[in-house]
Amino acid sequence: MHVTRLSLHDFRSYPELELDLAPGVGTFVGSNGQGKTNLVEAIDYLATLGSHRVSSDAPLVRVGADRAVVRARVVRDTREAVLEIEITPGRANRARVNRAPLPRTRDLLGWVRSVVFSPEDLALVKGDPGERRRFLDALLVLRSPRMAGVRADYERALRQRNSLLKSARAAGRNAALGTLDVWDEQLAAFGGEILAARMRLVDELQPYLADSYAAVAASAAADRAQAVAAYRPSFDAPPTRDRAELTQALAEQMRVRRGEEIDRGVSLVGPHRDELVLSLGEMPAKGYASHGESWSFALALRLGSYDLVRADGDDPILVLDDVFAELDRDRRAHLAERVVGAEQVLVTAAVADDVPEQLRGRRYVVGDGSVKVEGDDG
Repeated sequence: MHVTRLSLHDFRSYPELELDLAPGVGTFVGSNGQGKTNLVEAIDYLATLGSHRVSSDAPLVRVGADRAVVRARVVRDTREAVLEIEITPGRANRARVNRAPLPRTRDLLGWVRSVVFSPEDLALVKGDPGERRRFLDALLVLRSPRMAGVRADYERALRQRNSLLKSARAAGRNAALGTLDVWDEQLAAFGGEILAARMRLVDELQPYLADSYAAVAASAAADRAQAVAAYRPSFDAPPTRDRAELTQALAEQMRVRRGEEIDRGVSLVGPHRDELVLSLGEMPAKGYASHGESWSFALALRLGSYDLVRADGDDPILVLDDVFAELDRDRRAHLAERVVGAEQVLVTAAVADDVPEQLRGRRYVVGDGSVKVEGDDG
């Protein structure tokens, strides 16, 4: 899978941009603040309907404009498609494929797949559990786009249930319990599906994570410890990956803890409170791993994700956004060796010499609102 042309209208810093791309490695080089990351962010937005840098759409629209448009021509298994997303903060975004409108924006998911590694990914290791839950859910959707709908349904049920719990806390435990039963059933059903999918995902990701960490870690003895990811539910879940059994267990746990939840006015069990526990050997990565080991672990999570998606029979676009400046020489070399054979790798760097030689590829110079192929005087 690769992008052959990227078109932007009022996206971030670009009033208008038409850019031809090619398979293999493409490197965007320019000073900080010139718009390098904006380019790869636009491609990733088509794949995920979100940004790896901000949590809302408003910053994606150029100052003074009311909407932004991202369009890309994508080649996948020799088939070509033109994907487009119109981003309008405060209103529903609109998506098209080959100029035909899609019924829902999320129907665009799955047309293009990307895996992004950026400096923000250090939070996967050092940040709070929400960072790791978002990582898992994004990977779930990348592999199975229908999970985006399941997540949306779960979030809707969770909001309704929390609202009822707060009302019951204010009015007494017996208030609105009949309605609460309805939302308990929905939350358990959607939550059980997410729980089962996440647990299976972690099982499948683990060998790729361990292999990627071993490949990119430096040669220090501590860095040779195995990277391990383990899923820890918010309750004593049965040792199963069966959706029906986990749904039943989640429903029972909500029944047992209902009084406590009403007293606190919040849902205390479910995928929204689960944790992905990361370890190096027998020690927790968070708080124990060195800065370099944390970078290696974060990188291994992304590379493991990339390898897992490739094992599904796809070859996602790999984005390395301003990461080489954060890695030492050995990790740069190991990373380059790991990804050089990908169908399309897009790299951003402020300093060209930070990028290993085998990942130079086609170089684009970014500055003064323009993007030019190095050596192209036009």
